[in-house]
Amino acid sequence: MPSKTSHHNDHGGGSLSTKFDAIVVGGGIVGCACAYYLSQSFQRVLVIEPGPIGGASTAAGMGHIVVMDDSPAQFALTYYSQQLWTGLVSQMPADCEYRPTGTMWVAADDEEFSHVEGKRKFYESNGVKAEVLSPAELAKAEPQLRDGLAGGLRIPSDSVIYPVTAAGWLLSEAKRNGAELIQGKRATKMGQRSVHLEDGTQFEADFVINAAGGHAPLLTPGLPIEPRKGHLVITDRYPGFVHHQLIELGYLKSAHEMSSESVAFNAQPRATGQILLGSSRQFVGWNSEVDRKLVTKMVNRAAEYLPGIQQLSGIRIWTGFRATTPNKLPIIGAMPEDPSLLIAAGHEGLGITTSLATGKLIADWASGSKSVIDPAPYIPGGHHEH
Repeated sequence: MPSKTSHHNDHGGGSLSTKFDAIVVGGGIVGCACAYYLSQSFQRVLVIEPGPIGGASTAAGMGHIVVMDDSPAQFALTYYSQQLWTGLVSQMPADCEYRPTGTMWVAADDEEFSHVEGKRKFYESNGVKAEVLSPAELAKAEPQLRDGLAGGLRIPSDSVIYPVTAAGWLLSEAKRNGAELIQGKRATKMGQRSVHLEDGTQFEADFVINAAGGHAPLLTPGLPIEPRKGHLVITDRYPGFVHHQLIELGYLKSAHEMSSESVAFNAQPRATGQILLGSSRQFVGWNSEVDRKLVTKMVNRAAEYLPGIQQLSGIRIWTGFRATTPNKLPIIGAMPEDPSLLIAAGHEGLGITTSLATGKLIADWASGSKSVIDPAPYIPGGHHEH
């Protein structure tokens, strides 16, 4: 490994090498996770981010660390990543707001409840504890839910974090290992062991990592990634209003619906006592304006499950963009025609959960280490068909 040279951790003047072991383009939670793990294997790591750390899609994420069973590849990535998050809990500062809330999947009717047992069996057979709740047990666990729901499935191991501070902490740990940061400058081109900035500066590295989320195709043309807008609403402080991350069992149908827009019930208790409400999905390009009609639909959907939500005061509405791929899996790994160019993008609504596993897979590839999970389902080139 090359010997470490002395540089400023934040580039605001002073000397900065133009040659690195690895350069990560993107300072969202995925890019910060890549830097975190790369800095454990390499001495010279650089992160390039044009805006605030964790300020784009990461800031619009709910922070739900959830194991998903939509496909074997999705389960493998989310389960592995959750284990990595759990291993870091004791090190994370309090402002990351880690809370072991668990997830409550809520069945609205008997048809939805008929799928609960199969879901439970899948989780249990793959090492994830899952509990089926009757209507009475569901009401006891979450008294604010309306009467008449068919039951639920509780996954106790799921949790929530505050994504922005978690991303910042991962980057700070990478910097403690010697990683450096260029902030406020945009990369315009990358590949073939180099990254070019808008001011004409060029850096070289053995590996360059495109972790630019929905903007990744601008740097690596041809990536099958599209932006998909979502809205979030946060309330004033109402401690104890809900206890779990609450999600309707129809959520995945909404998430996979490729029509112009959809909404689903998703409510999260924050450490502050606030309630964070999602979720909506729209294909509207990069139009970030709040769609009041869609927000109304989203809140009305939440009220179908939590009637009392309409009595709470909402204090902020904002939007963000998920980086969506055709097969609903992120793109993680080396480009076939340029093994020095690694992609870590396309995480849709699971970027917070899967950031750590993504960073670990990227670092494993770059260092030549064998990964804990099979990286094949996520490599570039396999995302055009489900």
